[in-house]
Amino acid sequence: MIKVGLGGSCHWCSEAIIQSLVGVSQVEQGWISSREYTSMSEAVLVHFDPNTISLEVLIEIHLHTHSCTSTHPMREKYRSAIYTFDEDQKMQSRLALISLESAFELPIITKVLTFDLFKINKEEYLDYYYKNPERAFCKNQIDPKLKKLISLFSNNVDTDKLKL
Repeated sequence: MIKVGLGGSCHWCSEAIIQSLVGVSQVEQGWISSREYTSMSEAVLVHFDPNTISLEVLIEIHLHTHSCTSTHPMREKYRSAIYTFDEDQKMQSRLALISLESAFELPIITKVLTFDLFKINKEEYLDYYYKNPERAFCKNQIDPKLKKLISLFSNNVDTDKLKL
């Protein structure tokens, strides 16, 4: 297993999306800072098997399930980023962003950053979607993203876990 950090959306949304993928063994939800940006931003740490799901596919799913081209005013809280742990992962992430750029009408603003610190969320908010699927936030915000995930990436979805 290897890990990568992903940020750009509400961490409850990101957690639900990434937890629903085959090849992902653990998703830690909270805040990440990088060497380039010391402020914490909502994000998830993803532990995955690269033989089952590649880093490029994780990045592609991440880009398609949050506003990766939007410079909205909440970007400090929801930094669109890939937090890497080594130079190889950093290079793979940069190449993935370049190769995926043509899938979007506007330029991708997602940054490739060097992971620094992680702060996990409070226990009551972890595994938020799967503990609370009937809550209004889950129905109104997360369900549409999960439906998009199923529509675009059905081969990567863990159908035993995600049943919409």
